[in-house]
Amino acid sequence: MAQQILCHKRTRLSYKDAFGYVIPVGKTSLMTWVTDEGLIATRGFDIEALADYGVSAAIVGVSEESSLETLDDLMDAAVRAVNLPAVQRRVDIGMSGREAVNYPLLSSGA
Repeated sequence: MAQQILCHKRTRLSYKDAFGYVIPVGKTSLMTWVTDEGLIATRGFDIEALADYGVSAAIVGVSEESSLETLDDLMDAAVRAVNLPAVQRRVDIGMSGREAVNYPLLSSGA
């Protein structure tokens, strides 16, 4: 059995840097892109608990034609659920993960 390791990646978005993480857990992996004020993630993250801390968070999902296998897939997937801080920053259901995590209102000083 191959050893599973944490994967970390950095990317520059239009308004900020984002840090991507793949966290192996059992037979699956949790994935997330994190910025200074928010994140997008796969199911398995408690976005309502993050709302208690004012963190904007969205869960992204896939259609029947696609899958979430890489951090890039996470950016391309559609937002399926958002918490209140994300709604207040105009993150909407259906927008891409890239749009949600790159949204200018999520940057510092918004």
